[in-house]
Amino acid sequence: MAVKMRLQRHGSKKRPFYFIVVADSRSPRDGKFIQKLGSYNPLTVPASIQVDRQKALEWLHKGAQPTDTVRRILSFKGVLYLKHLLRGVTLGLFDEAAAMEKFTKWSSEHDAEFAKRQETHKKARAASRPAFVKKEVAPKAGSAVAEKSKSEEAPADTASE
Repeated sequence: MAVKMRLQRHGSKKRPFYFIVVADSRSPRDGKFIQKLGSYNPLTVPASIQVDRQKALEWLHKGAQPTDTVRRILSFKGVLYLKHLLRGVTLGLFDEAAAMEKFTKWSSEHDAEFAKRQETHKKARAASRPAFVKKEVAPKAGSAVAEKSKSEEAPADTASE
């Protein structure tokens, strides 16, 4: 049985929302699945992704093949990097503590870069919005300011004739 990690579409028309699932490759896209690993919402900026790293890593070790989009999501979340590090541990290149140290270092750098990118996006979006323009309100006919401005305009009108 060929097992794939893929996206299962939910949401209404033109408003997609996806679950990341492990399913038999022969089952339909939104059909029967083996296990749910997380969710992906492309409508938010930036896209919101929740993935259970341990479950995803477990399925990758069992031989589940991710689709292209799920591979990018797992790479972004660090699951594929963690799999790479754990492969180095099994080959005896370094111990598990060093692998976890490398992963936590990468994770903190990745989170900082992501927060920076998100902040620049917010600033750019705020700068692209038009500034609020306050319209001047015409003075009321009964106010003293309006009467004064009318009296100043009256001599100018008679002088021009």
